[in-house]
Amino acid sequence: MSGRGRLACCAALATLTAACALLPLVDPATWLLQAALLIAVQTGVGAATRRVPLARPVTVLTQAVVSALLLTVVFAREYALGGFLPSPAGFERFGTLVQQGIDDVSRYAIPAPLTDGIRLMLVGGVLVIGLLVDTVAVTYRSAAPAGLPLLALYSVAAGLSQGGARWLWFLCAAGGYLLLLLAEGRERLSQWGRVFADRTRPGAPPHQPGSVGGPAMAPVRTGRRIGVLALGIALVVPAALPSLSGGLLEDVGTGGRGGGDKGGGTVSAVNPVVALKNSLNQPQDRTALVYSTDGDDDQELYLRIVALDKFDGAQWKPSERRIGEIPDPLPTPRGLAPGVRTSTVRATIQASDSYAQDWLPMPYPAQRVRVDGKWRFEPEGRTLVGYDRQTTRGLRYSVESLQVRPTAEQLRDAPAPPPALKREYTAVPGSLPDVVPETARKVTRGAKDNYDRAVLLQDWFASKGGFTYDTEVSAGTGVNAIADFLKQKEGFCIHFSFAMASMARTLGIPARVAVGFTPGTARGDGKMEVGFQDAHAWPELYFEGVGWTRFEPTPTRGTTPPYAQPDTPDSDLDPGEELPDRSRNDQPSADPSPSDRCTAQQKQADPECGLAAPLPGSRDSDQGPPMAAVAGLGAGGLAVLALLLAPMLSRMRGRSRRLRDPAPGTGGPEAVLSAWQELIDTGWDYGIVPQDSATPRTVAARLARVGELREEEAEAAQRVALAVEQVLYAPVPRAAPGIAGEVRRIRAGLRSAAPRSVRIRALLLPPSTVRLLWSATRRVRRLRDAFRKPVRGALFR
Repeated sequence: MSGRGRLACCAALATLTAACALLPLVDPATWLLQAALLIAVQTGVGAATRRVPLARPVTVLTQAVVSALLLTVVFAREYALGGFLPSPAGFERFGTLVQQGIDDVSRYAIPAPLTDGIRLMLVGGVLVIGLLVDTVAVTYRSAAPAGLPLLALYSVAAGLSQGGARWLWFLCAAGGYLLLLLAEGRERLSQWGRVFADRTRPGAPPHQPGSVGGPAMAPVRTGRRIGVLALGIALVVPAALPSLSGGLLEDVGTGGRGGGDKGGGTVSAVNPVVALKNSLNQPQDRTALVYSTDGDDDQELYLRIVALDKFDGAQWKPSERRIGEIPDPLPTPRGLAPGVRTSTVRATIQASDSYAQDWLPMPYPAQRVRVDGKWRFEPEGRTLVGYDRQTTRGLRYSVESLQVRPTAEQLRDAPAPPPALKREYTAVPGSLPDVVPETARKVTRGAKDNYDRAVLLQDWFASKGGFTYDTEVSAGTGVNAIADFLKQKEGFCIHFSFAMASMARTLGIPARVAVGFTPGTARGDGKMEVGFQDAHAWPELYFEGVGWTRFEPTPTRGTTPPYAQPDTPDSDLDPGEELPDRSRNDQPSADPSPSDRCTAQQKQADPECGLAAPLPGSRDSDQGPPMAAVAGLGAGGLAVLALLLAPMLSRMRGRSRRLRDPAPGTGGPEAVLSAWQELIDTGWDYGIVPQDSATPRTVAARLARVGELREEEAEAAQRVALAVEQVLYAPVPRAAPGIAGEVRRIRAGLRSAAPRSVRIRALLLPPSTVRLLWSATRRVRRLRDAFRKPVRGALFR
């Protein structure tokens, strides 16, 4: 392999190694194989165009055009002209996929599913980076600046990825870049001709002068040592300096959110809002957990992950608290008095391989936990958190928990909570909009105690307030997010639980938000199955003597606990208003809402009333791309195709002109010289570069030797050479009938002996077509000289 070819391969490899940093972002990772295939084609096109050779901008343009055609074939084949040429429908398809990819990136948690939009963004982005690296490092022979696009690709991936394996992707990206620099250095050294090896090393084997093989040269060994040293410094020094917060080795051995100390540590704040919304918007409801219990009623068994107890006016999140060893049994739940009826439920839970969470889903309040791995206990929220990269992926564990069944009277008669607890869990920031406490007081007007206030808030959100459930609504994190939700009255569980907990705090009721899963659905084998779309959030309100108590304000989600259900129908409820059916599907419906439906009179007046799209045959649906645009794009596509096929077509035309049979009695010597020129160009196309100083017999012998011609084809080459000598040196030139057939026979022999790659290059990108560029340059020079002579004569006359 030539030095330029080796450099191109290393550039493609460096791009792919940097792209490996994107692997944790999407599941599955099959997109990388597709990107590798397209990068290989792009690199091959660049290598072929540089062998012609073409001008550097033309090489880059050719690679870009081929890359665009490849993306069209992969992502918009059914919308393309002929399956590969872009069309207006193809451009519209690309726009749709890009918009879909942007929406999917903001919708799904990491790892996101490999949708068509995300796949286009990944493969197209890697292809663009690959073109930039190839252009800078190979076409313009400057490998060092090629690290900038590689760094951009790695930085985007590292900024989005999570977990402790980021150092591995850094090693991959840095190794690919160093390999690219090494390949460039080796090519530059080989251009000096003789490469001097290190002879001072004891036992060094003999090395021939001028050879590039053998033992590593001193500059190469020095470069390797510098590269290894640089990688070591980049990995070790940030980890050794506390002021850099761990650098690339951050989270290695700490598990990310959990403390790395086996005996304790802290659990830091996370924001599960985005992950919860992404779980609800999964395209398919994949299984997260499967469990079985010994209880009679599993519909009350919510699997709780984490409690969000810190509210800053913009968002809810868990506080940073101390964690420690898991006690056996766990401490008595805070605030639970002996007089409240409870029952013990034992559950065996199996997490799927696709569910990786560093908080352990458990029924609340858990009493005993049997789990393998590195888990720590946070007592305030009664949660278990993993450390040292411990997750729930494929985990099997058992939990013994209490099912607390308070009565409405016990909640009404609850005494005041401890002052410290009330102070912490009723705190609201001063930036909270005034509409939140005002609405809370308005909704709970007439309530006598905190229990009545809590039930009124729950029922207002669930049925009386006119709220609708919609997972596509933005979660919002600003100080006005709750106020906007109260005004728009559209949202999902995050909005309902955040709003109710915030309003409860303004009323003096200790409140927090729990995040986890609803009980799921029953299977035929007696087990319950919990999917990602069962992810949920609900408010927990504190009542002394009962403890933290679940309420359910979200319509169509979960079940309202028995103690929070009103004993009698509320007289304020509109008789014509229907209560939400909590057993029906909770996914947003594609049908128009009742407020969007049209009456019969409206439909009579306007046939398009209530339709989401114009009727077929209406003015808007008939509008398509203008014919001028279609014609222009079609002409552009044909021009691109003609550009790609121009070398092959011009070569075929020149061959036909040179080898056409002359008329009887005319053109003999000219036909011989034309056939000879065609033979030289044919050898050039198959890798035998012409030598202007060689004699015809020498050229024929070289064609036979290098082209590996058979004996009859080698003899035909010698006959052509003798005919050329007769024309050039004989006193009376004479014709050589049948010489065109001899050249065709030699060309067939060269083609059959050449490798497939050489045959393809000779057909699509024949090197001899560079003569056309030379001829055009000479014509331009002659025209310039012809124009300069009269002008110069007129000036100096």
